[in-house]
This record gives sequence, structure tokens and C-alpha cells, in this order.
Amino acid sequence: MFDALSVALLLVALSALAVSLGGPKTPPPMTIVNEQFKAIDFSGLPPLLYYEANDGEQLAYRAYMPSVPTAGSVVLVHGSSGSSRSLHLLAKGFAAAGVAVYVPDIRGHGASGSTGTIAYVGQLEDDLEAFVRRAVPAAPVTLVGFSAGGGFVIRFAGSERQGLFHSYLLLSPFLGEDAPNLRPNGGGWVDVGMPRMLALAALNSVGIRWFNDLPVIRFALNEEAKTFLTPSYSYSLAENFRPQHDYEQNIRDIHRPCAVVAGAADDVFYTDRLKPTFRALGKPWPVTLLPGIGHAALTLDPRGIAAAVRAVQNLQERRQGS
Repeated sequence: MFDALSVALLLVALSALAVSLGGPKTPPPMTIVNEQFKAIDFSGLPPLLYYEANDGEQLAYRAYMPSVPTAGSVVLVHGSSGSSRSLHLLAKGFAAAGVAVYVPDIRGHGASGSTGTIAYVGQLEDDLEAFVRRAVPAAPVTLVGFSAGGGFVIRFAGSERQGLFHSYLLLSPFLGEDAPNLRPNGGGWVDVGMPRMLALAALNSVGIRWFNDLPVIRFALNEEAKTFLTPSYSYSLAENFRPQHDYEQNIRDIHRPCAVVAGAADDVFYTDRLKPTFRALGKPWPVTLLPGIGHAALTLDPRGIAAAVRAVQNLQERRQGS
């Protein structure tokens, strides 16, 4: 049995490890991610708008209003390191189909909050609920998440707040570090400081959160990309912008209509494993795999954009017919 002094010494040792050892390294730039965004035409990018979060912080988002609104709304959640700017082409595709589009800079990204960190795990759910309450998107509303953003959508859709949206769309979602669809290190996209991550998890389990703003993940960005993307995540942000660690239960707890779209040539995830994973968890969600489409291209290639729009239209038609 450990006495109080032994426990205290153990916590001190873990704290020292978290502060000084085991942080993430900077992975070599992932060319396919860094280069694809250079070709995007950002003309027509809407200005940033702001809403007030529960803590009084002004958080950023962009809105794309169709000239002829015909089909409800979507809220788009960008992927890891990204911002609302990253989903410009996808947002334009939805707006062209008559859908009102809202794209927040998730706190810790873009113009929302402090870059790469948040105050506490659970703050992102609070922010999203505050956004919906203040923006009041036209019904029916679908929450769409790409990559890590898709993982966060799973987290939200499996929570007690899932009723804030009528349906959910997952675009090549991150499921978890132990999920069968994850390539090692996300195909080279991330480096995780696992010793630091584990030490901080142990400290958090006993209520010590002093070091949760330390970086535990770094992304494979070149120097130019670091000027407009988020280079690293703190422990708090990394723990929040993802599904629950028991991602299987998180998925089982989703009771709203949901669909999945991914590229068959995804270089970050094994997307052919998505459908078997969801089926094994009792979810008969439609899963669409697009030949020749990679990870980042899913939100940039016209074929990926069209598939996402069709998926939302099908989800909304299901609701209207129910």
C-alpha cells in the first residue's frame, strides 16, 4: 500500500515528466497536405463574423448564404490544424445547392481563442451549443465534420446534446488511436508526445490539470502553412477535439440519422475499414467511398463536395419522410 508521502512523490515525478520530457517532435512537412491548399481560389471568402461564447470570448465563424435558400442548414467542422478557411470550397458547394452554411473556427484555431489550446476539456461542446443558440440555423440542421472534426462530431452526436442537430455527416472521421481505420501517425500527419500524454492523463485522473496547456501533438506543416494553420495542440485541445476514448460506446450512443463519406485513396486513414467498424457497432449508416480521392482532397475535389451535398440532402429527405 502507498502512503500519502509516496503518492505525493509519485505525483511530483509525473509532473516533472509532463513538464520536461516526452513532448511531441515536429514531423517532416506532409507535402500532399501543404501543397493542395496552395491551388485553392479563396476569392469570395466571407468575412469573419463573431458570436459570444459562454465565457464571454468572441469566437469566429463564416457564413455562406445561398441566393435562393431551399434546403435547411449545415454547420461544418474543419479538421485538425485547420480553420473555417480550410472548408471554403466545401461551404461554397453547399451554398450553391441552396443550403445555408456556417463554418466556425473551432476554439484554439483560426481567429477563435488562443492558438492551439483551450481552457478545459468539454469547452468545445459548450462553444458549439452556444453557437447554435445564438446563430439559430434554419431547420433542418446537419452537423458535418471532417477528419478530426468528424471525430468531434461523433463526440457531440453521442452526447446528451445530440438533439441540437437533426442529422450528422462524417467526412473521413478520426475514430480513435486504437481504431482499426487509423494509419500509423496518421500517415505522417502527426507526431504525438506519448510519454507526456500519458503523464498528463495520470495527473488529470487525480484532478491535477496544471500542465494541460502543454503541447502533446504537432502537425506536419511547412513554415508557410504554420502562418495560417495551427502547428500544435495542447493536452486539453487534443483530448477535446476527438471522440470519447471509448469511441465504440460513443458511436453506439448516437441516435440521430448519420451518414459517412470518405475517399478510397485516403492517405491518413484506412477508409475501407469504416463500414465494417460501424456495422459491428450496430450502425447501418450509409458509407460512401469515392475512388481516387485522398484525405485532404475530400473537401477540395468537386466529386467529394458533390458526394457530401448528396449525403446531406438524403439525410434531410429521410427526416421529411419520417
